[in-house]
Amino acid sequence: MENQIIETGCCKKFDPQPWDEKEITWQEKLFVKDRVKSLFHIPLNFGKMVIKNMTKMEKAGAVGEQLMLVDENSLWGADAYIAVNKEVPDAQMEKISGTFLTKVFEGPYKDARKWLKQMDEFAKNRNFEYSRIYFSYTTCPACAKAYGKNYVILFAKKK
Repeated sequence: MENQIIETGCCKKFDPQPWDEKEITWQEKLFVKDRVKSLFHIPLNFGKMVIKNMTKMEKAGAVGEQLMLVDENSLWGADAYIAVNKEVPDAQMEKISGTFLTKVFEGPYKDARKWLKQMDEFAKNRNFEYSRIYFSYTTCPACAKAYGKNYVILFAKKK
């Protein structure tokens, strides 16, 4: 009998199939935007940032799909974008448009540099020129441990 893992009650169990090696187009997709403090790309307040924004989103009835994009744009911080289904009071809102090439990776976060190289090759093979890459962490570390898989989606935004 196969071992069935039930939902943790925190992060939903992630299905990589709908996101792996896809081309996705968004027109003004709505997100809550916040900043994560980092030290050499290691987040210092990621959990607190997520909890703070999820509380606002739940209060506003704006919780959408389980999707967060992270733009690792500095050694000292990153911009995080949490998908919502409507505006959230007292939160910075951002609309993202564009076409994205996606690829799902699984493994420890220390493999991020390797994933970036693989994503670059994947995009080149598809003749897909991109301007930036977002990371999407599909579960928190505790849920990744419970589910036995740490999936990360890379979103390459078309130039």
